[in-house]
Parts: sequence; C-alpha cells; structure tokens
Amino acid sequence: MKRTTALALALLCLLSAPAYAAPLPAEISAPSAILMEKTTGKVLCEQDAEAQYEPASVTKVMTLLLVMEAIDSGALGWDDMVTASPHAISMGGSQIWLKENEQMTVRDMVKAVTVVSANDCAVALAEHLAGSEPAFVDRMNERARELGMKRTTFVNCTGLPAQGHLTCAHDIALMSRELILNHPSIREFTTIWMDTLRDGTFQLSNTNRLIFYYEGATGLKTGFTDTALYCLSATAERDGMELIAVVMHAPTSNDRFDSCKALLNYGFANYAITPVYPDQAIPPVEVLLGERDTVQPVTARECSILLEKSKAGTVTTQMELSPQVEAPVEAGQKLGELKVLVDGRQVDAIDLIAPQEVPRLGIGGIFKRFLNTLFLQGE
Repeated sequence: MKRTTALALALLCLLSAPAYAAPLPAEISAPSAILMEKTTGKVLCEQDAEAQYEPASVTKVMTLLLVMEAIDSGALGWDDMVTASPHAISMGGSQIWLKENEQMTVRDMVKAVTVVSANDCAVALAEHLAGSEPAFVDRMNERARELGMKRTTFVNCTGLPAQGHLTCAHDIALMSRELILNHPSIREFTTIWMDTLRDGTFQLSNTNRLIFYYEGATGLKTGFTDTALYCLSATAERDGMELIAVVMHAPTSNDRFDSCKALLNYGFANYAITPVYPDQAIPPVEVLLGERDTVQPVTARECSILLEKSKAGTVTTQMELSPQVEAPVEAGQKLGELKVLVDGRQVDAIDLIAPQEVPRLGIGGIFKRFLNTLFLQGE
C-alpha cells in the first residue's frame, strides 16, 4: 500500500492534545459527537462518542477506504471497468439505477458513491474487489480492527439497515482520518458539489451541503435511515489544519449539519497547527580529524505542533548539542537534540543531525595539517 502522504506527514512532530477532551459546544443537538484533528488524531471535544448507533451511509467511508487502498497499491485502476451484478442493482435506497451487466469505470463509481451515496455502485465495487459483498464485508471488519475501531461491526458495505450493523462516532472519526490522511486524492470527489455521469445524462448533487456553504469544507459522508436518523462525518481545512467532525443519531438533517458546523467552528477558533523553530541559531560542531573542521547541524525534520491558540506564546525550545565529534561523520548522524516545550512541559524532541558526511583525514592529510599548524604558530 502506497503511503506517500503518510510519509510526508511523518515529517511533522506534533503536540499531544490535553489529557481530556473539552465538552461539546452548546449548539450541538446530536446525542453523540466528536471532533478530531487529522494529522495527530487528537480528540478536541466529544460527547458520548463511544455510544453505538447505526451509521447508515457513513458506512461507505470504510468502503471508500478499501477501494482507495486498492487503487493506491496498484491492485485496482481508476479506468478499470466494473460490471453491475443482479445483487448490486437490487440494493434500493440511494442509487444511480445501474442496469444488470452495465459497466462503469472505477472512477465514475467512486464518484457516485462519494457524491450521491450510490448503494448499487458501492456493492458493485465491493464485488469487483473481493468477489462478493460478504467477502468484502469481512475485509471491512478486519480493517476496522486494525484501525482500533473497537465498537464497530459491519454487516454490509452500504449502511442499509441490518441487524448488528453498528459503530460509534469515535470509530467513524478513526476511519475518516485514515481515508483523508493517507488517500488525499479522495478529495477530488468529496468536494464535488454538482456533476454528471453517463456522458452528462445523469445529474449528481452532493448530499453533504456543507461542501456548498462551509468555508474550507473537504468532505466527507452523510447518512440517513429511519432507524439511524441523521449522521455525518464532515471534514474541513483552514490554515493547514484539517478537522473531522462526526455526529450520529441527529433528529433532523439540519441538526446534523448545524452540529458539525459548530464543532468545526470550535476547532478552528481554538486550535492551530503552529510551526516551531529553534529559539537561537544552531552553532556548528567541531569535527576532530575530519576533512572539514566543522559540520553544521540541521533538524532531522520539520516541526509543527497542534496548539491551543491561547498558548501560542508559551512555546520554547532547548538545545543539547555535542561540542565536538570525531571523524568520520556520516550523513544523518545525530549530533544533538532540540527539545520542544509548551508552558515548560516537553512535548517532543527533534534530532539535530549532520546534513552530509565528513570523511576522516588520511595520514597525509593529518601530516599536512600538522605542518600548517606549525607554520602558523611560527608566524
């Protein structure tokens, strides 16, 4: 599985959230809700986030995750053709009314699942990947366990009502994070407001209206059935920080959108991803018996922290650096450490490393340097 974005994000060092999550903003009417920051996975606020409910079509976040993992690993191609089976076209609910044996590209089916929550396309993709929907559901549950989704059991890949098909807001946030963190190309589809399929003859309009009116909205998935009520996993990004807001069992459609909007507003108002730099210039380190006299340390990675905006002025750094090192020095060799503190509490440490190698002097080089030293002393 390709993890290009994950590797890039691994360059960040990030501050742990407080030991407890704040209570929900008062505007939230849904009984279960959570707000999570994408890069760290830290929970910023929550309420009854472990309570189990039916997720309705928010289930399709996991369906899309498995499809995107297959695409990014090369096991599935965007232009591969998927054939609709009798089982796929029998789903009912939200659909694009596939006909039996109708073929459509993976790209168009992902678009249909993401934008209009097409149950027929979700099942067709599941069957194409795993051979049958039950086999695909086994993969869904296995992936859920790998992600630590302890309160989740999937029975189908659509979210249509089924006994025992349950999850919780926290688990939805976990799988939503995995999807947007490691498969950012899904945003191509989750940010579509209106589009078409079948050469422009079939209109699509996103079920997630936050895409239309909420600044920075990036997705993700709505859900509704008579028993699940109104569910939503909503994502949005501002100033380099992406948040995941999940609500379950909201009484009305307006409640789910208003609740997620309030969660996102709270997060953007109170938190920020803040870059961290050394408080002072990093001095060079002396190299003994090296072809160069010194090596200039650099930080091993960029550093940013998830920070409460009220603590913006409390970030400090402390540097620990070897005064000298003996050659040969390898590229990437650790020379010291930069500690990051917030309010005097250490939250991370970044290695200070040599950016390039410094070879050791040979016998001739040592002798030449000895003679140069004698000559300079003679002056």
